[in-house]
Amino acid sequence: MKNSTGWRNPNKTTTLSEVFSSINVPKNVSFLKKLLAFSGPGALIAVGYMDPGNWATDIAGGAKFGYTLIFVIFLSNLFAMILQHLSLKLGIVTGRDLAQACRDNYSKPVSFMLWMLAEIAIAACDLAEVIGSAIALNLLFNIPLAIGVLITSADVLLILFFQHKGFRYIESIVVSLIIIIIFSFGFEMFLSVPDISGIMSGFIPTAKIISNPEMLYIAIGILGATVMPHNLYLHSSIVQTRNFEKTESGKKEAVKFSTMDSNFALFIAFFINAAILIVSASVFNKAGYEDVADINDAYKLLTPLLGTSIASTVFAVALLASGQNSTLTGTMAGQIIMEGFLNIRLKPWVRRLITRMIAIIPAFFVTLLSGENGTAKLLILSQVILSLQLSFAVFPLVFFTNDKLKMGTFVNKKWLVLASYAIAVTILIFNAILLFETFKDWFV
Repeated sequence: MKNSTGWRNPNKTTTLSEVFSSINVPKNVSFLKKLLAFSGPGALIAVGYMDPGNWATDIAGGAKFGYTLIFVIFLSNLFAMILQHLSLKLGIVTGRDLAQACRDNYSKPVSFMLWMLAEIAIAACDLAEVIGSAIALNLLFNIPLAIGVLITSADVLLILFFQHKGFRYIESIVVSLIIIIIFSFGFEMFLSVPDISGIMSGFIPTAKIISNPEMLYIAIGILGATVMPHNLYLHSSIVQTRNFEKTESGKKEAVKFSTMDSNFALFIAFFINAAILIVSASVFNKAGYEDVADINDAYKLLTPLLGTSIASTVFAVALLASGQNSTLTGTMAGQIIMEGFLNIRLKPWVRRLITRMIAIIPAFFVTLLSGENGTAKLLILSQVILSLQLSFAVFPLVFFTNDKLKMGTFVNKKWLVLASYAIAVTILIFNAILLFETFKDWFV
């Protein structure tokens, strides 16, 4: 039974208890120092918007349709900014992450179903990270894909070491890897000499995106790969690593600075996703290679088309950085989801091992039996699974932050209520189309 706060259980617990309120926010300091104190969680969130699962859709969109789908990446990023704002606000205002909020609001059967769907999404996300890292190791060091999949399991030791050192260490690693990705694709764009006027025209929406079935399918794929369900659970928890004042003014300040941190990091994610599409458009589409939709093909073609092997190497380094970054945040998201929904406290290495085994076992056997083609299909399947689960995270988030009883004075303003429902419904419709297009041949 819910009480006056709108929640079933007024005695909330904390997830990621080892780092909860572990980073102090200084008082009476400059705007910049205050912003730096709140900066960090945004970078961890941005990782989910530039993981290996995004690469295939961005590459395919650029190769097939040039710069046209830049608008879709831009729109997806606006959706992400609004949803992540809702997520961080839920965590700061209520002291609950999205998983805890679901447990404290819904019946046990509904909450259990949402937990199962969230766990499936985490496994799918981890699967994309495993495959992306394995492909990068194969491209850089010629390590067989199946062996590369097994090597990725060793990152659990690295994660555990830095988690023990402190949350700021995790944030620093993530930011360092993002910088590598930024410089990598900045270099690729320099080499590819993109058409500036073409890029600018790509920001203008065109009816062809809707009228052309093939373009619509890729556009929906970009949207589905960009907005990640696990990020909504993750963000609502890691903003609570900051030790801010739990007064109304303290929460208001935390929401403001955390939103700035999130939006800046997501702008970087937009740049990286747009850069992948721009490079693909200016290299593959320009040369007539419109059917390039695979990471391996993109890697092999960059050297002959740009005239230097450095282009392919830098591409693979960025892919490896992307895969490893996503691994770090996926681990934390898995811990948050299990603790939040079930209130079960597992040791980090146990939780990580379970999640990683769920991803490694299918990836290992598929790569062993069918090689590159199998991993490419598995990567696509992981994105379809994420798309299927997304609405089950988005709608509860929208409902909670639109509830005045739960949010008090922080409840969404009318424009944000309308925008959040519009985004939730759009995502639901687009992902339904994506799923239909993916599986329609099964029923014909």
